[in-house]
Amino acid sequence: MTAPDTGRVALVTGGSRGIGYGIAQALVARGDRVCITGRDEQSLREAVASLGPERAMGVAGKARDEAHQAEAVERVMDTWGRVDHLVNNAGTNPVFGPLAELDLEVARKVFETNVVSALGFAQRTWAAWQRDNGGTILNIASVAGVSASPFVGAYGVSKAAMVNLTLQLAHEMAPGVRVNALAPAVVKTRFAAALYEGREEETVRRYPLGRLGLPEDIGGAAAFLTSEDAGWVTGQTLVLDGGLFLNAGVA
Repeated sequence: MTAPDTGRVALVTGGSRGIGYGIAQALVARGDRVCITGRDEQSLREAVASLGPERAMGVAGKARDEAHQAEAVERVMDTWGRVDHLVNNAGTNPVFGPLAELDLEVARKVFETNVVSALGFAQRTWAAWQRDNGGTILNIASVAGVSASPFVGAYGVSKAAMVNLTLQLAHEMAPGVRVNALAPAVVKTRFAAALYEGREEETVRRYPLGRLGLPEDIGGAAAFLTSEDAGWVTGQTLVLDGGLFLNAGVA
């Protein structure tokens, strides 16, 4: 059964699979129209077909490409005339290893994709709609951004920057635009597969709730923070970790 159209529109970057797709599903389920972005056109077409072409569309491109950012926002405005919610989910983690040995060109790519692109999309949605009409921005950070994480240092530092970007934008864009972040632990997606595949049972033992996260776990939290039920919430980073941090410091 299709939910009544809320009249609201969301732009979800990196929305063709994984966490981004889980978020897009949750927003469509409550009645929003959603534009998803991603690098692979075939994956986008499949995701749009699954979400329902009457409520969804896709724009292919790399998140860090400024022309792509402009095209995505323009397509949303041309098609639906508004962009109430921006979900900055697009991200990359192309390298594992210590920061002391990190190739600086790789570091630049991580920051351009994970942080600078999020700011670019925020600037464009602000100018196109939210400055005059209000709305919400939701940044997808990570538990790696609020704690040290072995072997994913560049990713973690970029996600820490996302947390601070959330604070800064929340301050600057108030009162009309609420800006929050989600910080998931390991979620069962292709993006995070290297963190648990082949040793999932061992990994799960670290989580008091007894399982890894699922994209729909993140989707539900995203739907809340972009809803009127969270109308007095801004500048917050909600950790979604299955209780992982409860074990911090426990032998």
